Amino acid sequence: MGCAGTRRGTLVQVARILIVDDDRSIRRTLEKFLIGEGYEVTTAQDAAGAIEGATGPDLMLLDLGLPGGSGFDVLAALADHPLRPTVVVVTARDDMQSTVKAIQLGAYEYLVKPIDIDRLRAVVRAALASRESRAQLVELAARDTNAGEILGKSSAIRDIWKQIGSVSTTRAPVLISGESGTGKELVARAVHNASYQEDRPFVAVSCTALASGVLESELFGHVKGAFTGAIADRPGRFEMAGKGTLFLDEIGEIPLELQAKLLRVLQERTFERVGDARTHSLEARVIAASHRDLGQMVAKGTFREDLYYRLRVVEIHVPPLRDRAGDIGVLVEGLLAKITTDLAKPIRFVTPAALARLTSYAWPGNVRELENTLTRAIVLAKTDVLDETLLQLGQVNPSTEAHATQPAHTPPTNHELITLRELERRHIIRVLASTDGNKRRACAVLDISRPTLDRKIEEFGLRSDKKDDA
Repeated sequence: MGCAGTRRGTLVQVARILIVDDDRSIRRTLEKFLIGEGYEVTTAQDAAGAIEGATGPDLMLLDLGLPGGSGFDVLAALADHPLRPTVVVVTARDDMQSTVKAIQLGAYEYLVKPIDIDRLRAVVRAALASRESRAQLVELAARDTNAGEILGKSSAIRDIWKQIGSVSTTRAPVLISGESGTGKELVARAVHNASYQEDRPFVAVSCTALASGVLESELFGHVKGAFTGAIADRPGRFEMAGKGTLFLDEIGEIPLELQAKLLRVLQERTFERVGDARTHSLEARVIAASHRDLGQMVAKGTFREDLYYRLRVVEIHVPPLRDRAGDIGVLVEGLLAKITTDLAKPIRFVTPAALARLTSYAWPGNVRELENTLTRAIVLAKTDVLDETLLQLGQVNPSTEAHATQPAHTPPTNHELITLRELERRHIIRVLASTDGNKRRACAVLDISRPTLDRKIEEFGLRSDKKDDA
């Protein structure tokens, strides 16, 4: 770090920051802000300048879209750099593949434009504070991933993308938690796909689908004659996974006696087929998932504490859809593309009223229920327009609805008689919350113009986060 002078005989170190962006106005804005924060700042406008200027700075703010090469090229070039700076990506690219790839290549953080200055200030401070002590992520060569798309734009989904990028650089066990239907297997597949350059098996087994005795044979395999019906040797899922990934879905359903055997396998990295004394090596990475609270199960004595911590080296939590209603528009778009392709039945337009119903519903069955609802609607559609009359949504009980939203956003019950004006105010609050403050999308859901929405926000005294097009 650069020297700024002394204070009571102690040398004061000033962090040096390199801003890399091809947009001159962004460079100047960030430079002015960071100098005001007390940092030494230099700038570069292309990939060559970033690589050339990488020796010296403590921190680099790196755009991905650059002349002469991408930000990924810069990250890859810095992989073996002995004096590489900590890199924070600052980009307009808001997608899973870019996020995963940047984190894999060693980026400390991934920020999406337009930049939240308070968030940038906090990230810069955290990155610099941890520079000396933080263990750097294992660097990977730049490459495309085959990770299945985990759709969404919420901060929770972006955090999951970052976690995938981090854990994919190791072979540590991962525990994925979340309610049924949230997409835990999709996250597991994304971790697997981001981890390997070559094709390796992804083997999934549902721990709820098989009885205890059958599950043991399914996991470890068996030899001929091990039990009635074992007419031939059969490898288990551990062997089938090879050097790939074994995904144990609903791990909380495994009985205690089998938990002990699984713990031994994970500790010793060896196992035996049922009825056989020969030892086989466990080479696969193990990813487990559960919709149950395993911590509570440990407290109740229904899940082994040592196995819990062995599986939970890294935990990725997938939040329920009701807690990220702002993702529903993106999910609808992505699911419609998939479903219409599968059914060979195009839907070219979703009405604002239909999107409003989809956005305001609590989705107790999460993304799985959303996909089923859209599939049924497409099957029933007589035209290429999906309107609200096609949506057959389940009945939401009051406790579910109350849990889905904040109290101020909860629609009135039969016991709460309110004015039409108050009903309108609450509905606008709910739509703005569910679209994460995005006014453009809120206008589409409400089927009103932007000036009308701005007038309503002012009329009702609502706080606006000014997310016009994000």
